[in-house]
Amino acid sequence: MKIRVVIAKPGLDGHDRGAKVIARALRDAGMEVIYTGLRQTPEQIVSAALQEDANVIGLSILSGAHMHICPRVMELLREQGLEDVLVVVGGIIPDVDVARLKEIGVAAVFLPGSPMQEIVDFIAANARPRFEAV
Repeated sequence: MKIRVVIAKPGLDGHDRGAKVIARALRDAGMEVIYTGLRQTPEQIVSAALQEDANVIGLSILSGAHMHICPRVMELLREQGLEDVLVVVGGIIPDVDVARLKEIGVAAVFLPGSPMQEIVDFIAANARPRFEAV
């Protein structure tokens, strides 16, 4: 089964080049990628993950809103019973916030300059399969 990844650009940030580069790298690695586009709310992101039966959510955040957006995404995932969805964040994240994001359940934070292969390898090693009830 292919790993299904929802890539999202939450908030008002309109720069999505990095998200598209990551999406391409994950596709090239054999993953199925659903890019939700710009200006997504946490509710839209979690809804997409639920509808797409995603194993992973990748959030690209350059706006500084990560300490508002990420806790809400994690809360909504818990409410929907999607605790098994791996959440990774990329973008401009101050070092001081990385530990806090991990405390709330974000699996990894990738800063600018992170090697693409590191991101691919992390997702491949940590994404959990999702099973439908029979």
